[in-house]
Amino acid sequence: MDTTLQDPLVGQLLDGRYLVEARIAVGGMATVYRAVDTRLDRELALKVMHLALASDAAFVERFIREAKSVARLAHPNVVGVFDQGTDGDYVYLAMEYVAGCTLRDVLRERGALQPRAALDILEPVLAALGAAHRAGFVHRDMKPENVLIGDDGRVKVADFGLVRAVDTVTSTTGSVLGTVSYLAPEQIEHGTADTRADVYACGVVLYEMLTGAKPHAGGTPAQVLYQHLNEDVPPPSAAVPGLAPELDELVASATARDPQARPYDAVALLGQAHAARGSLTDAQLDAVPPQARESVPTGPEERTSVIPRTPAQAPEHTNVLPQALPDERQHTSRLVRPLPQEPEPPARQGRRRSAPSRRTLISLVTAVLLALGVGAGVWYINSGQFTEVPPLLSKTEQDARTRLDAAGLDVKDVERKFSDTVARGSVMDSDPAPGERIRSGNAVTLVVSRGPEIVKVPDLRRVPLAKARQELKEAGLAPGVVTRAFSEDVPLGAVIGTDPRAGTGRSPDSAVALVVSKGAPVDMPTVTGRGVEEATSTLEGLGLKVEVAAEQINSPAPAGRVARQSVPAGTRLGQGEKVTLTVSKGPRMIQVPDVTGKHADEATRVLTGAGFQVEVDRPILSFSKVIEKQSVQGGQEAPEGSTITITTKIL
Repeated sequence: MDTTLQDPLVGQLLDGRYLVEARIAVGGMATVYRAVDTRLDRELALKVMHLALASDAAFVERFIREAKSVARLAHPNVVGVFDQGTDGDYVYLAMEYVAGCTLRDVLRERGALQPRAALDILEPVLAALGAAHRAGFVHRDMKPENVLIGDDGRVKVADFGLVRAVDTVTSTTGSVLGTVSYLAPEQIEHGTADTRADVYACGVVLYEMLTGAKPHAGGTPAQVLYQHLNEDVPPPSAAVPGLAPELDELVASATARDPQARPYDAVALLGQAHAARGSLTDAQLDAVPPQARESVPTGPEERTSVIPRTPAQAPEHTNVLPQALPDERQHTSRLVRPLPQEPEPPARQGRRRSAPSRRTLISLVTAVLLALGVGAGVWYINSGQFTEVPPLLSKTEQDARTRLDAAGLDVKDVERKFSDTVARGSVMDSDPAPGERIRSGNAVTLVVSRGPEIVKVPDLRRVPLAKARQELKEAGLAPGVVTRAFSEDVPLGAVIGTDPRAGTGRSPDSAVALVVSKGAPVDMPTVTGRGVEEATSTLEGLGLKVEVAAEQINSPAPAGRVARQSVPAGTRLGQGEKVTLTVSKGPRMIQVPDVTGKHADEATRVLTGAGFQVEVDRPILSFSKVIEKQSVQGGQEAPEGSTITITTKIL
């Protein structure tokens, strides 16, 4: 049965543009669909965030960061991002559609790969990551599921959903974000990652391609993480006899537990991969590992259609795991020593040895039974009555109950607590803890996650800004961006509203934007030319603050009057906003040019250029445009900006 028929998005038109045709894959954070862009008539992939995560601002931010980050990586081996948007509760990315399969599909179908095929896949992956590293980004979740192999043979890196800038903090308090089998030791131990964490993951992927198996295996994620921290990745030749030592060295260099011992970034590892390939013979490159279930094609024509024929299995999803790991404890029972037996009394002289008497036999049997009973009692007291609490972390409540029942233990109580890292309904702790000894038949208290704690935005309307910020912090939220707006009824400096609005549920430490009142609007009047005291009184009467500039300027206004106002007349201001007034020290005196005998247009141009206003007087009987006289004689001084009258000749 096609499960895509049960998906509510299949057949829908998302955001009025993207027609969803089929579901391709489901991951830990999002579902990927094949869709058609009805506007550009092209096939693409839509990555839609799970609805449970779309309400979390941190996950939405990470999701959008993927679009912005990948959009900056114009590289042929990186899956391109075309668009990002929302449609109701759906948050999506529109990405390049790569028809083909993933490296996980190839490994599931083929098992181990020939060295040539492994390097053919590794090198474009490193080229893509190298472009990201040199652009300042770290992928942080490299794994076979994120390596796409197109039908045309192209290799592309996908799912930059965990990408972070190299120079930003990448730790997640109390948790590790990534896929267990490919986490670098520093990601597990400190929750931090740089370019060398991607290098480590690529080394693990190379080992898996060469051997058909992951280097570290365990029944639980905690066991795998413990091996990453305490055990080196074994050389691939240990699983594939005869494998070239250069490939062992390449894997060892990439997966060194000390980050300083690894290549600095994917570009450096790519150089080592090229050097390793160049030192191998064709026979070494084309050697078929015993783990290969079928010959891996080596020709480029054959490699373009590596499509699995077996049903797809669930991929290893990106997980959020507790950063601190419980200690691995091994319990040893105490040694049970047999009780010493009394020495046999010496036979009396002269008495012939004979079969032991009935009383002697009864004594011997009693001693043996007593020794066995005491030994069994000692064993029971020390070990027999105890059992270990089985692994319960990250299990569902029902699964945890089943495991406890199989171990002969009961559930005493179930406590439910909020958690930002453990999925809702999963066990986040127990008392006693997993691995600790407990008497058989006793009970265990389970601590089950309620999911992320939701904080309601408080009602801050009419609350002063400083107090509103404090109330947000006390509620477990963070004050966000402050914008200001006019309000007829909310006092100056008090909160008009919040975004999101009051009563909305948010994750702890989410930012809340505040809109703060600028008071009732005030239309700025014209006060230039007025006396300073009069202008100040007028503006303060409107609720504005007035500041008089220390420096005075020359202006046409008389000395001591307002020459300039910092806010143009008609501008809308909020109460309490500041206006600066500049006082005039009178007009500047300028020498008047002599324009008599000049054409009226030229005379006007000369006087205007000198800083004067010009008025042309043409007498009734004047038909000439030649200037006969001017109101201020040439060479004399007049105030800057004053009017000079010029008169034309009478013919």
